Amino acid sequence: MTETRETVLVVEDEPPIREGLEMNLRAEGYTVISAADSPTGLELCLERRPDLVLLDLMLPGGSGLDLLRVLREKGREVPVLILTALGEEEDIVKGLRLGADDYITKPFRLAELLARVDAALRRTRLKRRQEQAERVRVGRLEVEPSSGKAWQDGQETSLTGREQQLLLTLAAHPGRVYSRDQILRLIWGDEYEGTTRTVDNFVCSLRAKVEPDPGKPRHIVTVRGLGYRLEK
Repeated sequence: MTETRETVLVVEDEPPIREGLEMNLRAEGYTVISAADSPTGLELCLERRPDLVLLDLMLPGGSGLDLLRVLREKGREVPVLILTALGEEEDIVKGLRLGADDYITKPFRLAELLARVDAALRRTRLKRRQEQAERVRVGRLEVEPSSGKAWQDGQETSLTGREQQLLLTLAAHPGRVYSRDQILRLIWGDEYEGTTRTVDNFVCSLRAKVEPDPGKPRHIVTVRGLGYRLEK
C-alpha cells in the first residue's frame, strides 16, 4: 500500500472498468477522482492537478489522444498511462509520441496495472526529489542555480545575475553575518569601485521577491552595524 495520498484521475467511459479501478486504487491508498468523458477529464486535469492520469483512448466528447495533446500543449507534465484495446498499435504509438508515459492494453491484469501506476509515481517522486535537491528555497523565492530559473510563490519569475549571486551567497551559510564589504568583494570583485550602498540596493530588490512583507524582513535580516544574514 502506498504511503502517500497521491491523486489518480481515471478517465474511462465504461462503468464496470471505471468503478473497478476506483475501488482498487482506493484500496491501494490513493485518492481517486474520475470522469466518463473527455471534456470532464480535461477539466479535472486542469483544476485538480492529479499526480497521475489513467486515460482511455475511446471516449465520448473527444478522444483521449486529444485530451493528452491539450495537456502537453498547456505544459502539464503529469504522468499519463493510456488504456487501449488490443490491436490499436497505431493509437499507442500516437499516444507515446504525444507524451504518454506508458500504456496497458485491455483486458488488463489488475496487478500489472497497479504495478505500472506505482512505477510511474515512483519515477515522479524521484524526479521531484532531484529537482528539489538542486534548488535553493528562501521565503517566497525558489532558485535553480544550474539553469538560472527562479520561481516566486510557485510562478516563474526573473532574477538578475547579481540578485541570484547575492541570494546564493547568503543561503550558502544561513545565520552567518556578511558585511557589506565582504559581499562586495565576493560578488562584485576586488576591482569594483562602487560603494556599499550598492549592496543595500540589491538587498532591497531581493527582499521584494523573497519576503512576504519586505518592510519587515524575516529572511534577509539586517544586523545593525555589521551587515546581513539569512534566516531560513
